[in-house]
Amino acid sequence: MDDREFALRCTEADKRSWDEFVLRYSRLIYTYIYRTLKLKGINYSSHDIEDLFQEIFVLLTQDNFQKLKTYKARHGCSLASWLRQVVVNHTLDYIRKLKPVVSLDSEDEEGFSLSEIIPADIPSVREDITKKERLEILSECIDELDKEARYFLRLYLHRGLTLEELRRHLKISRGAVDMRRQRILQRLKDCFRKKGFALDS
Repeated sequence: MDDREFALRCTEADKRSWDEFVLRYSRLIYTYIYRTLKLKGINYSSHDIEDLFQEIFVLLTQDNFQKLKTYKARHGCSLASWLRQVVVNHTLDYIRKLKPVVSLDSEDEEGFSLSEIIPADIPSVREDITKKERLEILSECIDELDKEARYFLRLYLHRGLTLEELRRHLKISRGAVDMRRQRILQRLKDCFRKKGFALDS
């Protein structure tokens, strides 16, 4: 079976073919995410690579495998070569959109900002806490979230997707997006409490 026929079988939701695709190309996808981030001098964690890895598979499979269907094997291009380009392009797109820091003050379309979770005047076991310290604590709390929640925040905060764009990207209802956001924010608040900060309910 050539690469074109194999890709077509995957897009037809042939489970055996898709399982083979994942087994065959997962290492390639992971490797090129890592190499592209390293080549561009981007500070990254294993979470960043995992989240981008998940994004690549969402990209390939969303809308009934629309992206994978664009592989035509033109000019003898192998599926591996095509996939490498897809991974590099997506990772570069991620880098271009990546915000250098999480802003506490920027608001979404509903007027929400992270400052609502960690306001500057929160009572603390410390006498004073700087904005930098608050960001460090926020980063620690985000790292403690599960993979799904971190992926949601990456799209929402770093990539700047609106709630409506999140709904379309994740293929869930707007109500489910709002509920997921509130659940994640509550987890972050709980994390701050555990670290010695008393937040208003």
